[in-house]
Amino acid sequence: MAVRHGFVARSPTRRHLLRERKLLRSPRVTRDVTKNEVGKAYRLLARKYHPDLHRDPEAKKVAEEKFKQIATAYEILRDEEERTDYDYMLDNPQEYYAHYYRYYRRRMAPKVDVRIVIAVTISIISIMQYYSAWSKYDTAIKYFMTVPKYRNKALEIAKAETKELQSKKNRKSKSEQKEEQDRIIRRVIEENMDIKGAYAKPEITDILWVQLIILPYTISYYLYWYMRWFWKFTILRQPYGEEEKLYLIRKFMKLGQHQFDSLEDKEREEFLDEELWIKDNFVAWKTLKDEEAKKALAENKNTNNIEDT
Repeated sequence: MAVRHGFVARSPTRRHLLRERKLLRSPRVTRDVTKNEVGKAYRLLARKYHPDLHRDPEAKKVAEEKFKQIATAYEILRDEEERTDYDYMLDNPQEYYAHYYRYYRRRMAPKVDVRIVIAVTISIISIMQYYSAWSKYDTAIKYFMTVPKYRNKALEIAKAETKELQSKKNRKSKSEQKEEQDRIIRRVIEENMDIKGAYAKPEITDILWVQLIILPYTISYYLYWYMRWFWKFTILRQPYGEEEKLYLIRKFMKLGQHQFDSLEDKEREEFLDEELWIKDNFVAWKTLKDEEAKKALAENKNTNNIEDT
């Protein structure tokens, strides 16, 4: 059957399609036939050519073929979009490849509004992204709570706070004090630790939906920032301010903004005193720091070897 699964599926010729459409024609059925009239003609012919009504094998075979053609014609004529494409094909038989395009465009197009699909997809990704970020951040905080270096510092603050709480109100049980202490330790670590990378503390601006919404602003801001930098310091060759100097130092050190901000003011002042915004000064400073780190590592290894012996 030529149009069982689409009117251009096998042999989309004008003669073939006209033959199929004429199967539902009657003196009352014209090109402007209504759905009700199509339905009446279909039911009439379906009863006439239904294979179960024919006993003779040859007649049964012919009836089956006719019945398939009738069913295909009914499928096309009852659907407004298919019917429009069908009529267009009959009126423009020379546009052979255009018929394939019209057919597959309609068949392959999603039934749901693409905008809804995109919105739902972005929402799901954003929710998963936010949940995953919080899960990773929680894992990082739990890890730092077990590291002696960070736990001991937080413990000192926690003890001071728990003592104040105990002095204000009635004493708590040991288990409650332990829970309270762990909560304070966690809070202290969260407030003082600047965890970056994949385990950074998630922010609402990090999710995909918000990033897409503020994308025009982000692009505009960066364009303005770089144009301003180029104009002031490349064209006019103005001296760097403190903010620009710290930006260059952070860039050379390959640190994120939050990481750099977490450094103590004293350290940042030392960077400025060393004039590390100048590339040559930074390279010399970095080389010196690397050598000091290697010496400290070698001394540490020697100390461990002596202890082992």
